[in-house]
Amino acid sequence: MTHPSFGLAPDDEANRKLLANVHPTDWKTPVRKGRYNLVVLGAGTAGLVAAAGAAGMGAKVALVERHLMGGDCLNVGCVPSKAIIRSGHAAHALREGKDFGVRVDGTVEVDFAAVMERMRTVRAEISPNDSAQRFADHYGVDVHFGEARFTGSNKVEVGGRELPFSKAVIATGARPVVPPVPGLSDAGFLTNETVFNLTELPRRLAVIGGGPIGCELAQTFVRLGSEVTVVELMDRFLPREDRDAAELLQRAMESDGVRVMLSTKLESVAAADGMKELVLIGPEAEHRLVVDEIFVGVGRTPNIEDLDLERAGVTADRTGVVVDDHLRTTNPRIYASGDVCLPAKFTQVADFASRTVLQNALFPGPKKKFSTINLAWATYTDPEIAHVGLSEDEAREQGRDVETITIPMKDIDRALAEGDTEGFLKIHVHPKKGTIHGATFVCRRAGDLISEITTAMHAGLGIGEMASVIHPYPTVAEAVRKAADQFNRRKLTPLTTSLLKHWFAWTRK
Repeated sequence: MTHPSFGLAPDDEANRKLLANVHPTDWKTPVRKGRYNLVVLGAGTAGLVAAAGAAGMGAKVALVERHLMGGDCLNVGCVPSKAIIRSGHAAHALREGKDFGVRVDGTVEVDFAAVMERMRTVRAEISPNDSAQRFADHYGVDVHFGEARFTGSNKVEVGGRELPFSKAVIATGARPVVPPVPGLSDAGFLTNETVFNLTELPRRLAVIGGGPIGCELAQTFVRLGSEVTVVELMDRFLPREDRDAAELLQRAMESDGVRVMLSTKLESVAAADGMKELVLIGPEAEHRLVVDEIFVGVGRTPNIEDLDLERAGVTADRTGVVVDDHLRTTNPRIYASGDVCLPAKFTQVADFASRTVLQNALFPGPKKKFSTINLAWATYTDPEIAHVGLSEDEAREQGRDVETITIPMKDIDRALAEGDTEGFLKIHVHPKKGTIHGATFVCRRAGDLISEITTAMHAGLGIGEMASVIHPYPTVAEAVRKAADQFNRRKLTPLTTSLLKHWFAWTRK
């Protein structure tokens, strides 16, 4: 049974617990007289960080949410996807156990209903962190549920109640793009907003889009037992990532059993006998593909239509709310944060964008620039792909001197011991100073490992200095020290080597 308001299914104990936290039916709307220091529109990651941060410093804050607190990340994004990815890893590990001397009698069977039940339970267990009650009781935030609309340059209306503000943050997030493909809507399709409602495994699944979420779910569903085909319009997966990393991931997914169709356009869809027939136009021919379900993951579009932005003097375009480098809109009282205004639509980016907003909106003095943040992200496939900072091409485009040091995972003892040698660390540095411009890690737990490089970049440490950091042995993180050692060895020029030989010869006398 689908919840009549929020599209959650099934109607079980876990989902009822989730709803009780993130949109309780018996919520009493707070009544406040006077102006708020900050009104936050949207209770996803960006909005929650802004509201908690401001209230924690003593500001009077109102938080408005029309749907579910926690936003995509808790409800239909990071949390549920990582829960089912873990189940996919477990199934894959059992099937591959023979490579490590472990044999499983018979076939590995996946109980998909149990996989999804576990996901819903995990999601419900995490939901108190983002709950209305916690923000009201712990932070003192006035939480309002309903549609928010600007009624002026310093006023918002919610359910007939006017909320005047000194400053406001638009953090209404984004939703999946639905491509205008003939027959797609009539045939029906899944997005990240609906795929986690499944209780039966689709026998055949088409994934439209080879971005992060498409790759993550394609690999997961094939490991859980679906026949999966990925259709990507471009000639590669993950266009924002290192090409070698994307190609390595493609090989890994194909090894898992995913059928990959690159440079292929979804032309039309037709429904027949409970199935969906896709017409695909490839580089050389037309293909027809029959599947049980279609997952669409081709991008995100900002949630801005119902805010009456023009009444507040806030400019927006098809990419979202227009902001400057301080995340301020065309109305100096109003800022924006997260997916509604930023091209990098990641939870951690929304988090740190809101930290920037808090400093700039609530305090006088120099304003913090969002562009100074070293953005880091990860795609949670197997292997994981994690990136921070600039790619080599981006560094060159900015006129920076750059050299790339590559450490293959086959040179890392821990990776050899665990059989995870398909991967690498690429770190882009200034060839003389060692300044780190960016890096890409491709390996298991790359999303955890990239933080060491992100920390070094934040602290202004060059790659050469990382050679002095002791790493436990054996760990995959040793790749960072190996890169540092490789950089430092380049200081041994022929002249330096000659002088050292003379020095050691003299000391032997």
